[in-house]
Amino acid sequence: MMYPYITFGDGTEVTHSQIIEEEGERRVYVHFERPIEDDVRAFDEAECVLPNYEWKKSIGFSTDEMKLFERFMQENAHLFYKYAACGGLSIA
Repeated sequence: MMYPYITFGDGTEVTHSQIIEEEGERRVYVHFERPIEDDVRAFDEAECVLPNYEWKKSIGFSTDEMKLFERFMQENAHLFYKYAACGGLSIA
């Protein structure tokens, strides 16, 4: 299951998984997705796995955007783990 985290001004949505135990490590998958304007069925997308900041996928985002996502990941990793542990961000 993926939980919503934030939507950037350009429409990029960030979601994250619950904590997943893999190979003796607690991992969280973070997914970035932005609709492509001319095609309602297509998306730019990227996926990173914490705690190693391993990018599994990057399609359609520029190098500069990926650098921003990398910094965003580093600044928010502790929150991804916090919210992944409790079933997502609660919004009242």
